[in-house]
Amino acid sequence: MVTSVKLDENLKSRIQHLAEVKERTAHWVMKKAIREYVEREEAKDRFRQEALESWEEYQQTGLHLTGEEVQDWLSTWGTDQEAEAPQCHS
Repeated sequence: MVTSVKLDENLKSRIQHLAEVKERTAHWVMKKAIREYVEREEAKDRFRQEALESWEEYQQTGLHLTGEEVQDWLSTWGTDQEAEAPQCHS
């Protein structure tokens, strides 16, 4: 698929400068920027969807963990006393 994007002169200049600094082509810089933007937006959408699904499950079951329970569990990570994930409760 061939796509064209109109850029203002300032942005073109900035891309060209960055390409020179990185010893890459302007095309490479633009592809990388677009790919990273798309991946970031897709991750945000997945996170948003997971949050909605979690909220719906909580509304149906009432099962949850408190912030303190999660913090206590996470504080054991990387230690000799690393704990299993706590069980959700109502």
